[in-house]
Amino acid sequence: MGKVVLVTGAARQLGGRFVRRIQRDPDVERVIAVDAVAPPHRLGSAEFVRTDIRQSSIARVLAEHAVDTVVHLAVTGGRPVAGGAHSAVKETNVIGTMQLLGACQKSPTVRRLVVKSSTSVYGGTPRDPAVFTETTQPKSLPSGGFAKDAAEVEGYVRGFARRRPDVAVCVLRFANILGPFADSALAEYFSMPVMPTVLGYDPRLQFVHEDDVLEVLRLAAQEPRRGTLNSGTFNIAGDGVLLLSQCSRRLGRPTLPLLLPALTWVGSALRAVGVTDFSPEQMRLLTHGRVVETTQMREVLGFEPLYTTTETFADFARSRGNGLLPPERVGRAVDRVAAMLDADGPRDDVDTVEGARR
Repeated sequence: MGKVVLVTGAARQLGGRFVRRIQRDPDVERVIAVDAVAPPHRLGSAEFVRTDIRQSSIARVLAEHAVDTVVHLAVTGGRPVAGGAHSAVKETNVIGTMQLLGACQKSPTVRRLVVKSSTSVYGGTPRDPAVFTETTQPKSLPSGGFAKDAAEVEGYVRGFARRRPDVAVCVLRFANILGPFADSALAEYFSMPVMPTVLGYDPRLQFVHEDDVLEVLRLAAQEPRRGTLNSGTFNIAGDGVLLLSQCSRRLGRPTLPLLLPALTWVGSALRAVGVTDFSPEQMRLLTHGRVVETTQMREVLGFEPLYTTTETFADFARSRGNGLLPPERVGRAVDRVAAMLDADGPRDDVDTVEGARR
């Protein structure tokens, strides 16, 4: 008998792609796709069960199908599916996870749990370290939004792991997910004709490609190979970093530097008209950036991403087409301004030295 895998969040783009991907695993016999709304995409041979994980009915689904592996992808910071309320997303993230874990705890068949989380649990403050490891404690806990939801979810998962030590639990903290099919708030931000930024800041960003996300989820859901361990908490990101200014140049989209209070107002206005979900959490990312260490991903989980951060962003940029300006023109303009600033700096230094000599 092969494995029976239950996947939550199947109506979302990433969930649907993973459902189709995991079916090709030779060790998988059946895939049960779960969501509160019908998916707008095909799910292959998977059996779709329309149920809300916030309800106790999820326990019945686990029991009826004798599920042994649960892949929880319903933890998300994206827009509601099918035009639902934003409060429903938060409830699904937190209350839905509580119900799902409660059902898994009572299930005698569940042996593996994989949870999609985010590097946003580390927060974003000027006091943060340059690079986060899996054991880094945030300087201040996230005060709201998806980052707070993800932190709460991870707390519930740790409690579940203590109560069910016989279940292999794997938490994957993904950096910003990008690719041709990305539908996140950050992807919407990068698709704006003009990108508002925080004046005086040029944050370092890390990305992970959608295809790598699918592959590491598949790896975490299968039986561990020799020398690897498919349990624990792992940062997942492509090698390298990009500055926000570099992203702007490669997209051919000019930036609009604003003071933080003005950017906060702009973000509220953009959310109100539905252009993009420009949350306070995203503004913190665009101010301070975030970079994570991925040694455990390679040495313990045994996963090597196919795409670097730069390659991930390049693939995303190709899918979005040309911006307002050719990337070369944006790049030349940025270089010209940078050269002027550099030229001013040395002259001041020379003048200071000459003055000291005199």
